[in-house]
Amino acid sequence: MERKDFETWLDNISVTFLSLTDLQKNESLDHLISLSGAIQLRHLSNNLETLLKRDFLKLLPLELSFYLLKWLDPQTLLTCCLVSKQWNKVISACTEVWQTACRNLGWQIDDSVQDALHWKKVYLKAILRMKQLKDHEAFETSSLIGHSARVYALYYKDGLLCTGSDDLSAKLWDVSTGQCIYGIQTHTCAAVKFDEQKLVTGSFDNTVACWEWSSGARTQHFRGHTGAVFSVDYNDELDLLVSGSADFTVKVWALSTGTCLNTLTGHTEWVTKVVLQKCKVKSLLHSPGDHILLSADKYEIKIWPIGREINCKCLKTLSVSEDRSICLQPRLHFDGKYIVCSSALGLYQWDFASYDILRVIKTPELANLALLGFGDIFALLFDNRYLYIMDLRTENLISRWPLPEYRKSKRGSSFLAGEMSWLNGLDGQNDMGLVFATSMPDHSIHLVLWKEHG
Repeated sequence: MERKDFETWLDNISVTFLSLTDLQKNESLDHLISLSGAIQLRHLSNNLETLLKRDFLKLLPLELSFYLLKWLDPQTLLTCCLVSKQWNKVISACTEVWQTACRNLGWQIDDSVQDALHWKKVYLKAILRMKQLKDHEAFETSSLIGHSARVYALYYKDGLLCTGSDDLSAKLWDVSTGQCIYGIQTHTCAAVKFDEQKLVTGSFDNTVACWEWSSGARTQHFRGHTGAVFSVDYNDELDLLVSGSADFTVKVWALSTGTCLNTLTGHTEWVTKVVLQKCKVKSLLHSPGDHILLSADKYEIKIWPIGREINCKCLKTLSVSEDRSICLQPRLHFDGKYIVCSSALGLYQWDFASYDILRVIKTPELANLALLGFGDIFALLFDNRYLYIMDLRTENLISRWPLPEYRKSKRGSSFLAGEMSWLNGLDGQNDMGLVFATSMPDHSIHLVLWKEHG
């Protein structure tokens, strides 16, 4: 058949074919296939795959491909990466998709990183770490042994853990190696805080002392309290030290001379926590940059301005209930913007600018849940049996870790959180080092540490 006659015939057949029903079309195709030879069947097979499986990612502009990929969940995207090299290349380069997936997992995002392939790798690392948390496999434990009597006071900073004991000593440990760096003779320690040069201790003998690490010498002695000193804090820039005591008072001292500058009264219970912090928000009572003192007892949190005036007035008193059977836990979080404390009623968060309660996180299924650390994304909590991680966006507990029979303390100085930057979001680098430490009945210190990535 001549080419022209063939084209006329094909046009007529096409018009007729289009007028058929689907069933008639199928029957026509079946009949034509039955009449076809090997060459025609091979041709049909080769072209069917192209017609049925159109690679839309390859055909679409890259911007449209990225838009479509945003509607898929990360696990589906990982499966799609296996389709072909082209799909893997396009999907891996979809930065916004992987960044969103990382944020949803509670991961910090550094927008300055422009490498398109970087964020898929970050997501894979993040999903592994979150799986380890869910499966209770993210942590490991170790112990520090060296004290011969009860260890009550603990303080952690920059990879170093300070322990104060009834054996009249304080020790400074490198958490990563378990080695004792310094050991000095002190008094009985109820509270400790340190820096590179010195150690400040609050004692059951009603005094506060400052010690030099290198020599072990006591460089200052602060006398004036009539009850045990359960909490201390200091600021070298201000040359101030503050202490909270079982005598219901808070004292403000000159750090360098040991002179008592002020005695703050108003508490009706033992003052178990004092925090000296710079304010980061403005209100009618304070401005950004002002130094603020928080003191807490069993029922109340008091907020004080830091000054050298004798008649210092309390700015505000916070409580969670007028019912005196409802007690605050000894942990207290203050970052200059928010105050957070736990009680039998749940976790309370106050806005420091207005002193309004921003949220109350109820945890009725877990009695006596105490606060260790509070961040933008996660909170670290514990009770008599477990260490817990809460996702603050959903208020769900996403992980737990068993704790041994540690030494109980209503005043709470015998346990603490370690590194806490990860509470504002994991980033693949800050999930390392100490998570939690507590003193044990056998005078050792039990450590919970991040396990290295698998």
